[in-house]
Amino acid sequence: MAEKPLKSSFELAMDRLKAKDKAEGVKEAAPLSKGQKERIAAVRAECAAKIAELEILHRKNVGGVADPAELAKIEEHYKIDRERAESKRDSEIARIHSGKS
Repeated sequence: MAEKPLKSSFELAMDRLKAKDKAEGVKEAAPLSKGQKERIAAVRAECAAKIAELEILHRKNVGGVADPAELAKIEEHYKIDRERAESKRDSEIARIHSGKS
């Protein structure tokens, strides 16, 4: 009788999670199509470009500021803009994953 090779702790944990999902009725996600993967890559590239643009503008805006209050205001605006770009990226990727795009 051939013995099965031993599973790693990661494989055992994944098996337990799959069994739990199956018991709870969670469906396994279908693999992404080539078109979906390409759209996700395009969304990520577009977001990376937007974040790079924001970083350049942020550095320019911070360069000549000596007032701590003004600097804090600029930092807050940069943080908000960056989070907005990342949130948009994540929602578009989720939409592509769900097949609604």
